[in-house]
Amino acid sequence: YTFDSPTLTVLPPSSEELSSKTTTTLMCLANKGFTSDWTMSWKVNETTNKQEAILEKDGLYSWSSTLTLTAQEWTKAGEVTCEAQQNSQTPVTKTLRKADCSG
Repeated sequence: YTFDSPTLTVLPPSSEELSSKTTTTLMCLANKGFTSDWTMSWKVNETTNKQEAILEKDGLYSWSSTLTLTAQEWTKAGEVTCEAQQNSQTPVTKTLRKADCSG
């Protein structure tokens, strides 16, 4: 039995957070397809940043991962990619381009 691939959504930092200028938090939400053998990772300008996937307890196979960057890291970031991969299969990715974010 194969699960559907998850759909990824990357939420940019809030404007309040960006104006505080200390740290910024991005969240990657995934729905569908969660089994224990999925791993999530983040890439900031092609540098991989492994993160633990957090499984929501609603039983609907929704899961998420957050990435916290310093304001300096965010300033340097051109794009941030969230990646979900099951075993050695082709990963599902979603890229947030900083140019698309306000602020």
